[in-house]
Amino acid sequence: MRRAGDLLGAIYLVALFVFVFAPIAASVVFSFNSDRFPTLPLGSFTTDWYARAFSRPELWEAIANSLLVAAVTSVLATFIGFATAYTDFRYGFRFKQAYLALALLPPTMPLVIMGLAMLAWLSQLGLSGTLRGIIIAHTVLATPFAMAICRLRLSQMDTTLEAAAWNLGAGQWGAMRHVILPFCAPAIVSSLCLTAAVSFDEFIVAWFVSGLNRTVPVMILEILQGNVDPQINAIGSVVFLTSMTLVVLAQLMIFRRRRHD
Repeated sequence: MRRAGDLLGAIYLVALFVFVFAPIAASVVFSFNSDRFPTLPLGSFTTDWYARAFSRPELWEAIANSLLVAAVTSVLATFIGFATAYTDFRYGFRFKQAYLALALLPPTMPLVIMGLAMLAWLSQLGLSGTLRGIIIAHTVLATPFAMAICRLRLSQMDTTLEAAAWNLGAGQWGAMRHVILPFCAPAIVSSLCLTAAVSFDEFIVAWFVSGLNRTVPVMILEILQGNVDPQINAIGSVVFLTSMTLVVLAQLMIFRRRRHD
């Protein structure tokens, strides 16, 4: 009976992965197909769609915007997320559960509502349509992911280690530098990778607040509207590869640290 349950679980897991990744795999395959429309049987192998896509100056501008936004967002989100997680780890205070619930709220909100709210707020600040506005919006979205990773790492820490450092003469910043940060280093690096991936992939909120400063996902959406262009498959494949690389690096940092622990 247990073996049958394990078999059903394995079949369900395989079916889930096929359901999630089959459309992505198809997009990658069709990005090398010479035919304009995604039909079977496939035409001949070609890299023309990649050459055409990456010969567009506006794509390189969008890539530069996406990389800049992702880099700055990852640093800001990781810093804020770590600070929030450390506050939860070190201090007890009234309404702490409400504090944590609010900190983890952004990813649970519909992205269209988040985009509209960000557009209204950033317009009041004069930041709508700027890269700074996209960075602020993406930081709000990505910070809970960084907080969750850092919070998980801190929950594995012996709570007496920091107090022991204080007793041995280290100040609060000394204990933070020599005890907390080294212990959390894998989680911090993992947070940097994951939040960069979240920012690099996100397009709904960016579409609302980006204006003329388009990111790569926003540009893909604009190309997609009104026509079928295989260049989308080429650009999407590169975006997927970049995001998956960042996510895999984040997971490797977590698993590697768990193995050492």
